[in-house]
Amino acid sequence: MRKYFVLTILFVLPLVVYLFFASGINNFAKLPVLTKNIKDISSISEVSLKDKITVLGFFGKNVQDKYGDAGNLNQEIYKRFSEFKDFQFVMVQPHGTEGLTNDLLSELNRMTKTDFKNWKFASIDDNDIIDLFNSLKTDLKLDSHLGTSYVFIIDRDGNLRGRDDNEGVKFGYDSRFVADINNNMVDDVKVILAEYRMALKKNNIYKDKL
Repeated sequence: MRKYFVLTILFVLPLVVYLFFASGINNFAKLPVLTKNIKDISSISEVSLKDKITVLGFFGKNVQDKYGDAGNLNQEIYKRFSEFKDFQFVMVQPHGTEGLTNDLLSELNRMTKTDFKNWKFASIDDNDIIDLFNSLKTDLKLDSHLGTSYVFIIDRDGNLRGRDDNEGVKFGYDSRFVADINNNMVDDVKVILAEYRMALKKNNIYKDKL
């Protein structure tokens, strides 16, 4: 009896594990495109949202209130994926916040010893910030300081990616809450990076992009 039990485990367990992971792959093989061709800012700043996988954010004029948000994003997302060459953080800011953003990065670096070479702040006019945010076509709004705690995943073609499933459409991720970042955003960044790696492998250029 014991022998049959062991044989059953040996044969059945691998099959169960395979089906579990196959199911996960089928469910998360692609991160849906929610909005195509959002506004690029390469003509009005030194930063481009094309040809990079971007975490896009809007910290607004009250950057001093976003240290917690930035810390959560740095710890849970940026530090995990920043070594991927085509991955970047872009925070779009109103003119006049440059000193505040420099202080923010300096404090994060002091506390975490992180290399922020792929974390960029782009200072643009207020109206351009509003136009960029509106081009995302989400159900969210900027606050009176032109900021939001939500961040967004933009693919290499300038499309907004997110979730569209039985729980509804998820346009962005609330950086105030580690639970939202860990339970949703981490997985979604993994999916889009895996999707990109598969495309690179298909075109035999994978090694040049790591």
